[in-house]
Amino acid sequence: MKEHNYKAIIEWTGNLGEGTSGYTNYERSHTIEVENKTVIAASSDPGFRGDPKKHNPEELFVASLSSCHMLWYLHLCSAEGVVVTDYRDEAQGTMIEEKSGKGRFTEVILYPEVTVREAGMIEKARELHHKANEMCFIANSCNFPVRHKSKVFSGSNS
Repeated sequence: MKEHNYKAIIEWTGNLGEGTSGYTNYERSHTIEVENKTVIAASSDPGFRGDPKKHNPEELFVASLSSCHMLWYLHLCSAEGVVVTDYRDEAQGTMIEEKSGKGRFTEVILYPEVTVREAGMIEKARELHHKANEMCFIANSCNFPVRHKSKVFSGSNS
């Protein structure tokens, strides 16, 4: 077994001068920083008084699942001789919020649209989404289903 460790620095930047003296007296803005990488400006979801122009944790969570799936998928395609020439996913997540304010995701659905070099690769390309879903580190860490509804196209007519 191999262990991997990750570090991120989250810094609240939303103090308007009074700190958290009242629910409406501060912004939810913050930065996400990882050493030697671009800083991400973030906030909460606009439904929770966040800045709609900044990324929020829920969007980043869905994006993490999509990104992890894609990276595993591309790896598996490469290993199996399936040449992917284009990949796009419009992932969607569903989160429920209880009356108490507590919330959780109930599912994420990935909608990858993949183009492969040759029509003869389409069947294998479809199959590899299942394996990518099994291998994804982020999906394996969730307590809800991460499903995918993929479409695979050929870049040629052969």
